[in-house]
Amino acid sequence: MSDHGYAGGRLNLPFVGIATFGKKPYVENWDQIDADVAVLGAPFDFGCQYRSGARFGPRAVREASTLFSFGHAGAYDHEDDATYLGGDVRIVDLGDADIVHTMTDKSHANIEYGVKKILDAGALPVTIGGDHSINIPCIRAFEEDCAEKGPIHVVQIDAHLDFVDERHGVTEGHGNPMRRAIEKDYVSGMTQLGIRNVSSTAKEGYEDARARGSDILSVRQVRKLGTDGVLDRIPEGARYYVTIDIDAFCPSIAPGTGTPSHGGFAYYDVLEILQGLSKRGDVVGIDLVEVAPAYDPSESTQILAAQLLLNFLGFIFHNRQAG
Repeated sequence: MSDHGYAGGRLNLPFVGIATFGKKPYVENWDQIDADVAVLGAPFDFGCQYRSGARFGPRAVREASTLFSFGHAGAYDHEDDATYLGGDVRIVDLGDADIVHTMTDKSHANIEYGVKKILDAGALPVTIGGDHSINIPCIRAFEEDCAEKGPIHVVQIDAHLDFVDERHGVTEGHGNPMRRAIEKDYVSGMTQLGIRNVSSTAKEGYEDARARGSDILSVRQVRKLGTDGVLDRIPEGARYYVTIDIDAFCPSIAPGTGTPSHGGFAYYDVLEILQGLSKRGDVVGIDLVEVAPAYDPSESTQILAAQLLLNFLGFIFHNRQAG
């Protein structure tokens, strides 16, 4: 009988111990990151236009992730006949970027610094927000990395286009990140999936996004195309940065968010796209944003977020090894 890691040491159930992401080691010194994946919390929600509370997202997603942290050697998936996230994939938790209340520039700079440290260490950055404005410093952090390794294609999974240029002087709120991203010369294009119904972006924003090389698909369009049809529209062999807004999902399964929008994705709608993306090119950065746990007493939203991230990471490293 194989040893699944239970024989020696503690049982270490999910509710025992300190809630780092997946109960992985905590690294306080960001000059000593030695890992394949480094998780950074970005508990910033001053960019919200409606309900705040995503500042508690990183803490909630970490706690939810302990559900998937049992001590066996990886997670076996019988559908794929594959074991994901075995001991050969080293994941660490860096804690949170420092947030300075009312100071967007300073807070964003601290997030950018953390992501740069992860990239400098050669690890995959996974940033947990916070509102979607935290994507702005995450993308900024890639400037030097892209100068060395080539541009990134941004894949956004979201209910909203987030392509507002400026409103009343606001250029770095949670309605602006995709506009700020496409302005970077190292962002080669954008695929925006799940965009639906009444959006935060006016018609001109959609026209601007398409003119700048963005492919925009609603939930219904994604379902009509199917997973393979969607993946065929995404450049093959590219370096992908994936940004996931939890409001892309239907609020029936993810109500814990500041701007819920009905008609959203189900879990496998997104998971199958992420799995296919991990085979199609190289995922070089991830953020997951807008989990606001106070609006979901069932805790389903943060469990969905943690489960999605861990499965996505499993796919990425399984397919890197297979390739």
